[in-house]
Amino acid sequence: MAYNRDRAPKEDNGPEMIEKVVYLNRVSKTVKGGRVMKFSALVVVGDGKGTVGYGLGKAAEVSEAILKGIADAKKNMVKITLEGTTIPHDIIGELKPAPAGTGIIAGGAVRAVMEAVGISNIRAKCLRSNNPQNVVKATMQGLVSLRDAAEVARIRGKNVDEIVG
Repeated sequence: MAYNRDRAPKEDNGPEMIEKVVYLNRVSKTVKGGRVMKFSALVVVGDGKGTVGYGLGKAAEVSEAILKGIADAKKNMVKITLEGTTIPHDIIGELKPAPAGTGIIAGGAVRAVMEAVGISNIRAKCLRSNNPQNVVKATMQGLVSLRDAAEVARIRGKNVDEIVG
């Protein structure tokens, strides 16, 4: 393999991303010659300022699976509505806002998503499945469904003061 040493390395001046591996799984397939091992990695990527995405990478080696998961997560980034260091309102059965100083009261998969998105005060509870893929997907759906008072007022055709009360 030839290397081009004349060029300076690329500098990425984009935002610093928080990358968290939520779950790493080894799977095997039995074939004629024995077992073939492969890995899958569930990865959450965020900027800590309200943008987050998750992805699943599968490969024959752990590092490749993680890199594929990171690439998939970066393709699926979404902007989340925040209110300071918490969320603007409850999400039924899943997430509840908390006052400053509470911290992240959540399990592993939800905690990884919250740290990546930049939420530092929240309470969460997984009610059904504890499968990491399902938990991350449900958490992301809940976060995407968040709306602030200004957006609700605009949809209803009212003032923000009437909504907040």
